[in-house]
Amino acid sequence: MASIGILSVSDGRPGVHAGIARFVADSEDTIVGALEAAGHTVTRGSRAICTNAQAVSEARRLAAASPDLTIVNIPVWAFPHFTVLVASETPGHLLLLSTLDPAYPGMVGMLAAGGALDQVGRRHARAWGDARDPAVTAAVGRHAAAAGALRTLRGSTFGRIGGRPMGMYTAVANPDQWMAMFGIDVEEIDQWELVRRAERVDDGRARAGREWLEHHAAGVHYDGDRLTPELLERQIRCYHALRELVDDWHLDFLGVKAQPELTDNFCTMDVAEAFLNDPYDWEGPKDPIVCSTEADMDGALTMQILRSLSGTPVLFADVRHYHEDLDVWDLCNSGEHATWFAARSDEAVENLARVHLYPEEFYFPAGGAAVHHLAAPGTFTFARLTRRGGRYRLQTMLGELVQFEDDENERLMRASTYVWPHAFAKLAAGPDEILGRYGANHIHAVPGDYAAELRTVCDLAGIEFDPLGDTA
Repeated sequence: MASIGILSVSDGRPGVHAGIARFVADSEDTIVGALEAAGHTVTRGSRAICTNAQAVSEARRLAAASPDLTIVNIPVWAFPHFTVLVASETPGHLLLLSTLDPAYPGMVGMLAAGGALDQVGRRHARAWGDARDPAVTAAVGRHAAAAGALRTLRGSTFGRIGGRPMGMYTAVANPDQWMAMFGIDVEEIDQWELVRRAERVDDGRARAGREWLEHHAAGVHYDGDRLTPELLERQIRCYHALRELVDDWHLDFLGVKAQPELTDNFCTMDVAEAFLNDPYDWEGPKDPIVCSTEADMDGALTMQILRSLSGTPVLFADVRHYHEDLDVWDLCNSGEHATWFAARSDEAVENLARVHLYPEEFYFPAGGAAVHHLAAPGTFTFARLTRRGGRYRLQTMLGELVQFEDDENERLMRASTYVWPHAFAKLAAGPDEILGRYGANHIHAVPGDYAAELRTVCDLAGIEFDPLGDTA
């Protein structure tokens, strides 16, 4: 849940304010009660604002609490410049909220204040209605969740390990633009640092990880060449090296290039990337750490937003193939695909029971384990930040992950690269729309419907919302 600040504005005429002060206070009490009942933390102003000086001082006091979202409550006709002054002192995301009481012209006050903010170029959102109405509370909650997701980005650091992979323009973003739009810094880290640290990981720690995987996975299919116990331990060492880099460089999320230097000469990063994104590893429960394969910056940024909204790991895959006869997409890619998606269980062993570690195929001569599983079915939100002419847009789709009978699942997975993880998706958009205008080869998803929250993220961040298919 979100941290929300609220300030109420009133009429600047002392006599009028005295007559409506109780109504303004009661409206704020109602809003705060509804938001707290929904689980949000609310910080309130000390009084209703009816002078310029109060607008500035109250806004500065509230801004010091760093709420995810600041609400300006406008239940009456309130002088619009009070809201403009509040906005000038609150750098975060702003929501104007008005009641619809015919006895008091709060709607008029909100429209006047909103128009003033438009004129001065201050981005904001608006909501209206009785705060006790669950629909209104839910709308405010969506704004708070979206603002919280964007606020989480500010001051964070992305670690880009290795640079651009295989000529992929869509995997590289402009650090200047990230800082200007999202407040994210980018640390450039050479892959040699990963190799160097991996070789220093304690032998017992690497062995314990390998034995845990051998015990809990559905199968570890050693072949004596592309997958050996030594290679699997090397992949586990890479995982611990990445965790060490996260701690030492204070990284909030990251991406690893891998191809071709590591995949040709050291090992693949599939095990490391999968378990970074998982809510557990062989040493116990942990928070997922967003890590994109192929050092995909906009992919990782999309995942970080989705993770903040959903609280779950985030799917990363290629849009690999469309099975026209079944109207189903095979979302499949070596690299980051958390094992959590195999069953979406809180218990690691339930997910690992559906996971096989197979030898990597010819794409990666250095070898290592590919993390093979089929994502469990359910309703999902699919999304990806892409750029058109340097401007960001968020392309979204709703859809379902599906499974078929075992024989059919096997047939479909073997039609592409079997040893990699797969997710069979039925998407709201058709193949002509997706293949005709989707702006990347990678796609990301979380369980549930977050279309409304993502639309609000775009509104708050000044990003084009670009739904495909029947996305709300």
